[in-house]
Amino acid sequence: MTVTGLPTGVSRTAVLIAQAREAETARPSGLFKDPLARPLVEAAGRISGVSEAGRRAAEHFVLRTRYFDDRLGEAVRTGLRQVVLLAAGLDTRAYRLDWPAGTRLFEVDLPDLIAFKDRVLAEHDARARCERTAVAADLRDDWPASLVSAGFDPERPTAWLVEGVLMYLTPEDGAAVLKRLSELSAPGSRLSVEHVNQAYADQPKMRPAMNKLAATQAAWLSSVEDPEQWLAAHGWRAEITHQADLAVSLGRPVPAMAHPAVAGSARIWLVDATRD
Repeated sequence: MTVTGLPTGVSRTAVLIAQAREAETARPSGLFKDPLARPLVEAAGRISGVSEAGRRAAEHFVLRTRYFDDRLGEAVRTGLRQVVLLAAGLDTRAYRLDWPAGTRLFEVDLPDLIAFKDRVLAEHDARARCERTAVAADLRDDWPASLVSAGFDPERPTAWLVEGVLMYLTPEDGAAVLKRLSELSAPGSRLSVEHVNQAYADQPKMRPAMNKLAATQAAWLSSVEDPEQWLAAHGWRAEITHQADLAVSLGRPVPAMAHPAVAGSARIWLVDATRD
């Protein structure tokens, strides 16, 4: 796999995810459309020579994108108008989803990444479909203060999205993120979150991918074995969707790594939680 000239703050993983969205957009029967994925990939520098593990990961990126699109759609249909994407990366949901009038969406990520994405989208005259606010902050620091300073209202129910980031944080940092967002969540808030269990990371077929992530200082540092209990400790009632079930529900083949005959006890947790 080769990549040249990644801009400061843009990770290889963020580009791979955008490439997966770009490829899905080109499919006649795609699960979503993201016309901004290609400009972001081209500006960041396309990653070539993607390994078999990378291709399997792309299948998951597509499925989880649709899953979280649907969860956010459900949240705003129930009346929520405040949305927060933590570690938003090259996410374009503010631009491609249909948001009800009055929706305010906050994207939290590192300042260099935000600057890169904002520049590329401005060059392509992209227009957000909601009131979008970018918040430059590190999830390992006091990001809630930055979020509130940007106009976030902790008294309003919030739809949170924590996609593809917790496994890159230490258990302590991940627990702190969950604690902080829970403290900011009024009753009626929704939380969409992804994590993995240790058996998933330990699969022999995952070792090449894990080694590449570690080589780019992006190793997986944590896992969770019981997401329902993990979230309940912070006041959330969780519903788990398994990757294989999601694929079937969307009319897609079950990814090889998620097939029960292959995966065994390995799990990617896709979670939709509610705060009563």
